[in-house]
Amino acid sequence: MIYDYVIVGAGIAGCSVAHFLHEKDHSKSILLIDRNSDVAIGASGTAGAFLSPLLGKDNKFKTLVNKSLKFSTAFYKKIANEFVINKGVLRIPKNEEDKEKFYSYMEFNDFEYELKEQGAFFPIGSKVSSYDICKVLSKKSDKKFNYEVEHINFEEGIWAINDEIKTKNLVLTTGADVSLIEEYYFNIRAVWGQRIDVKTSTCIPFNYHKECSISVSQKIKDEEGLYLTTIGATHHRFNCDKEVCNYCLKIPNMNNCSSFGYTKEVNNSDTVKLLDLASDIMDLKDVEILNTKIGARASSVDYFPMVGKLINTKKTLNKFPYIMHGTNVQKERFECYDNLFVLNGVSGRGFVLSPYLASQLVDFMVEEKELEDEITVHRLFVKWVRTKKAKEIITKKGYLN
Repeated sequence: MIYDYVIVGAGIAGCSVAHFLHEKDHSKSILLIDRNSDVAIGASGTAGAFLSPLLGKDNKFKTLVNKSLKFSTAFYKKIANEFVINKGVLRIPKNEEDKEKFYSYMEFNDFEYELKEQGAFFPIGSKVSSYDICKVLSKKSDKKFNYEVEHINFEEGIWAINDEIKTKNLVLTTGADVSLIEEYYFNIRAVWGQRIDVKTSTCIPFNYHKECSISVSQKIKDEEGLYLTTIGATHHRFNCDKEVCNYCLKIPNMNNCSSFGYTKEVNNSDTVKLLDLASDIMDLKDVEILNTKIGARASSVDYFPMVGKLINTKKTLNKFPYIMHGTNVQKERFECYDNLFVLNGVSGRGFVLSPYLASQLVDFMVEEKELEDEITVHRLFVKWVRTKKAKEIITKKGYLN
């Protein structure tokens, strides 16, 4: 069998792409692949899945995030309202220094808000159930779990995965692990983090965000006066070479720490840190830690996501070698890989950005609608190819024939 689409990565990005592909054409065959045992096990399973506005003066990134927030909030409520808790979020300045800047941003807000307690309350703030949302989004797709994609090859219009799974179109939503492609401009930084789920007798009426996020309470069944809440998340960039990082990222179903950067000591330290940060927001009573999760967010070097087709560096440079010296070439003329698409770099805002970006990507793949410049990979290629490091790699790899 040759699939119409294979999506590698069954987190929120991959599941969103699968959903919108089915919406466009029910007759298309779609396969979701993941090294883990189910959807939303990696970074998407670690995420607190908070939906919250981005504050600040107007800029392209803020516009993208808040446009995505409006889209995704309405989308989740439409497809799975039972897995959305829309009680609002109270955003609080981090400290006295941050306070003046925080309140100066209020005039640039894109959403209804109310000054409350020590900050600003936004009714749009929500939290979704990451696993349940991904299950809903992926329910119509074929799935292959516990499957490691070792290599991909393109021949005669067909992509082959491990020389056994074949597809007309391949979509990579692999997050921090970009080992399947050797394109150096496609630079993802793994930002590791931890979240904890706790039991507490404190009932929290809505989400809070200061230096960490605390979720609205969910009543625990059969336990009178006790509530479940999520606290997250920490941020770590470990200094290790790419080979080691890829090893860490390839550990399936990883929620227990082992002997890599995220050691037991880091885990325990992060748990203490999250509880301390939460206590700076409110006094949680009778706290019992129920669950700890770790994962790696995928962040691009400029924080914008990466969506669309991948540029083939070797073919593009052989066609336009003068790009390296600053000459502008229309992005439409770059040589791209045939029928290879990506959705990556959503960082810590995966549940805000992914549905909107997936809808845009599917429109691009199916209807050839143009993508917004700031989300394509072209911007990163142009910046990278003119650097000293790029020229060293280009020479070493023999890209210019």
